Amino acid sequence: MREASFLSKNEKKWRKVESILEKESKVSPDESANLFVSLTNDLSYARTHYPESITTRYLNSLTARIFQQINVGRREKFSRIYKFWKYELPMVVARHHKKMLWVFLYFVTCVAIGVISTHYDETFPRVVLGDRYVDMTLENIANGDPMGVYKHTSSNPMFLYITYNNIRVAGYIFIGGLLASLGTYYFLFTNGVMLGTFQYFFVQKGLFLSSFLTIWIHGTLEISSFIIAGTAGVVLGNSLLYPGSYPRKTSLVFGAKEALKILIGIIPLIIFSAFLESFITRLTNSPALVKGGIILASLCFVIWYFILYPRKLRTKQLVKS
Repeated sequence: MREASFLSKNEKKWRKVESILEKESKVSPDESANLFVSLTNDLSYARTHYPESITTRYLNSLTARIFQQINVGRREKFSRIYKFWKYELPMVVARHHKKMLWVFLYFVTCVAIGVISTHYDETFPRVVLGDRYVDMTLENIANGDPMGVYKHTSSNPMFLYITYNNIRVAGYIFIGGLLASLGTYYFLFTNGVMLGTFQYFFVQKGLFLSSFLTIWIHGTLEISSFIIAGTAGVVLGNSLLYPGSYPRKTSLVFGAKEALKILIGIIPLIIFSAFLESFITRLTNSPALVKGGIILASLCFVIWYFILYPRKLRTKQLVKS
């Protein structure tokens, strides 16, 4: 192909790249990547057929510039994600620490209800957990493997199911905030009572320590994620109930954004707790020191990232202002 024909055929595309680089037009990252690939093909062709031409030098410069822009865009995207986890999410959490404390106390009360109900009514676990589960657990205890429930399913499908189920539960707790927070409190109540019943059931069988060191390997992160999801639900509900000086719609939109950020923040907790439950909890013969270490490490992380670190950032912000 003659150079003049090559120029005529591709001029429109090259002008488009120039307008993107000069920020006169916008395209998606995928389209920028496609243009880059097309330019490299043009540059390769030009180097082969017109090695000393000004066209080749022009294409070389154009390709280098769009390559740099693509990489800058990727760095900005990574920077945005980094800033979200390091600054944005902790600051949002810090603004709602009082709500988190309230949700925590409410959830503990619900757990206590499950404990007390089970203590005074031995049939209560069957009402909450179901006959099938209770009978299976009693059989496991009789067989000398009280935590055998965590071994009934192979690890990979168990991990996928638990991840899905816990995200679903957290979603219900969060969305319940739209019902003036009543839905959030309802789902926290049912899960709290179930937890208290489940744990105290093993206490009654003289298996507190072994059950605690097994259940809370994954339960520390899992229950923490539900409490934080509850905080997000209350933030959502309060924005609807107490708009303050804002129009109710404006308050709801603002509250929904804050609450959604908190909800996103627990996704890693849910995934990792599902991993622990599927692959680690089932190792019931592991040393107590190892189990206790996992529980303590999980608890320390939650306290640091969702309480201490946000408080530190908020204090710094107040000092600067």
